[in-house]
Amino acid sequence: MQNIRLKILLVPAIATLSLAGCMVGPRYHRPDATPQPPPPSYKESPTQVQDPGPWKVAQPQDAMLRGKWWEIFNDPELNGLEEQLNINNQNIKQFFENFMAARALVAQAHSQLYPTIGTTPSISRSQSSGNLGNSTPTNGTGAGAVATAGGRQSSLFTLPADVTWAPDLWGRIRSQIHAAQYNAQLSAADLENERLIEQASLATFLFELRGQDALQKIFDETIEADKKSVELTRARFETGIDNEISLVQAENALQSAESAGENLGIARAEFEHAIALLIGTPASSFSLPVKPLDHAPPAVPIGVPSQLLERRPDIAASERSMAAANAQIGVAVAAYYPNLTLSASGGFESSTITNLLSYSSRFWSVGPSVSETIFDAGLRRATVLQFEATYNADVASYRQTVLAAFQQVEDFLAAVRILSKQIELQQEAVKSAERFLELANARYYTGVDTYLNVLVAQTTLLSNQQTLASLRTQAMTASVQLIQALGGGWDRSDLPSPAQVSGRITKSQIEAPNKQ
Repeated sequence: MQNIRLKILLVPAIATLSLAGCMVGPRYHRPDATPQPPPPSYKESPTQVQDPGPWKVAQPQDAMLRGKWWEIFNDPELNGLEEQLNINNQNIKQFFENFMAARALVAQAHSQLYPTIGTTPSISRSQSSGNLGNSTPTNGTGAGAVATAGGRQSSLFTLPADVTWAPDLWGRIRSQIHAAQYNAQLSAADLENERLIEQASLATFLFELRGQDALQKIFDETIEADKKSVELTRARFETGIDNEISLVQAENALQSAESAGENLGIARAEFEHAIALLIGTPASSFSLPVKPLDHAPPAVPIGVPSQLLERRPDIAASERSMAAANAQIGVAVAAYYPNLTLSASGGFESSTITNLLSYSSRFWSVGPSVSETIFDAGLRRATVLQFEATYNADVASYRQTVLAAFQQVEDFLAAVRILSKQIELQQEAVKSAERFLELANARYYTGVDTYLNVLVAQTTLLSNQQTLASLRTQAMTASVQLIQALGGGWDRSDLPSPAQVSGRITKSQIEAPNKQ
């Protein structure tokens, strides 16, 4: 009889396990990123432009950057700062902890696949009412009298164990696990995107700072030249060769250059403070040596447009958001189906603790229960429609992210290419301005022209030199922005897999950023 009972109890469990493979909801397929396939090359690439100027792309064997992309600039100071940023930047740490939290949510969702086991041991002692006495039925027969003792005390010792399991018949839990896994991958992509943003910001600020140093060098040289002009003009005035107007003009040019040169310190200080913030160092204890920017940006390997979909972490994050939204549709659809819960309890109970663990003190119960919503006034249908709309919105967001990525690459390709050509032309303008000043000085010293022509030539040269320094800074920062638009050194293969984000989280992993 006991074997028959056991078989009867095992039937629903076996049936449950056989149904556990069912999974409702739509299967995920990554949609097309753009209405038409990506072109074979970028429109603004130097190889596609008739006159690309002096800027060249990297050789084919260097098709794309990998890893530490900033090393392409061959700048030891930049390399050191980037390493500090990767360790100490607080924004990166924040995104890392968000990723750890997302991984914990995967573990939480995964735990729902297994039974819940609990126990509630208890000890109780009770006393019945003293007003409960012997009583006899009033049926007139005198038979069946029942005696009830009042004021009696009793004890109850219980050591139970409860097991509850809701098998995943329709894939609701598995869909939740998939959604959590995709969200964890999304968080990992967000982490890498934030890391790239911080790295690119650091490189940009450093080159902007060095651009200020280059401008400061120009003004320092201009101030020295203006001081000599003032001395010469004063000597000519004191000897009666020239008039006071020339002296005042020379002094005014010197004063204007000194004032403008002093103002450059504001921007340099701000860039230096911004770099300190990025590397997690108090601005008050951080400084960078003066180093004027005087070189051109390196040749950047740009690859082909189709690679962009695999290179940008923000595109990967947007795509994982779609996958998570699709999994949520499966969770919503599973609500249409009944839920089965298997429960069992057992243990020991006795009025005396000495007999608590004896064989005769055992008790148990087991049985399934099924729940199904019969009427919900359209709640489940509305929930499915909600997640379908969310998925469609994520598809639109994904495609917009891809289109924006292509736009950014084309923008910065055009910027780097055009700036390289403009720098070449501006260098010629500086040479012409230097010749203009040389001729104006010669004519002034021989008395052919007034000092006004020298002043015009000085202003022209200073303006052209400032423009050249600014163009060189723009070219370097545009190169950084181009690398950022291309995804830096990241690749989709660096994204952790669903199995990896489902792995056990250790304390060392959580504390990893603080130990680096």
